[in-house]
Order: sequence, then structure tokens, then C-alpha cells
Amino acid sequence: MDTKKESRIPQCGDMPDLTVSHVVVGAKQLKKAVNAGRARAVFLAENADPAVTQPLWELCRLHEVPVSWVRSMAELGRSCGIEVGAAAAAVLD
Repeated sequence: MDTKKESRIPQCGDMPDLTVSHVVVGAKQLKKAVNAGRARAVFLAENADPAVTQPLWELCRLHEVPVSWVRSMAELGRSCGIEVGAAAAAVLD
């Protein structure tokens, strides 16, 4: 029997590997990082709930943090090295 766990998240395509950077995942952590001036770049998933991503996008625009949109939460989660999807992630200084 193969005990290796298969991920439910498909492999990401064009997303960079964010596991080599200092990242935070999730709306609350991202908001804290942007407000503290620690976020260098932000990634938001296109298929995430706009009630989550829209305020984050506006906050990033206000603080002049560059935002990149990712095709799916699955891609963003995989890129961050987690086994679930993610609506938002930030690369920190």
C-alpha cells in the first residue's frame, strides 16, 4: 500500500514557487503585513470571493503594494506550499 499522500490541489502553472520566500497566507495575515509596511508583493486568486479580495486589492493600492492576480486559489495554495487553496498571499521583506 502506498502511504504517500496525494495532494488534492493541482500543480500550478506559471506561478512562482513562493516557498523559497518569506510569505504570509490568508486575508488576515496579508492585511496585517500590508498595514505594517512589510508586504513587498501580493498575490490574489481570481476565483476567490470578491468580498475577500476586493478590500485587499484596495488596501494594496492605497499602500502602493504591487498586486498580481492568480488564476485560482488552488494554484496560489500550491505555490505557497500548502495543501489547500488560498485566496491571498504576500511576499514579505
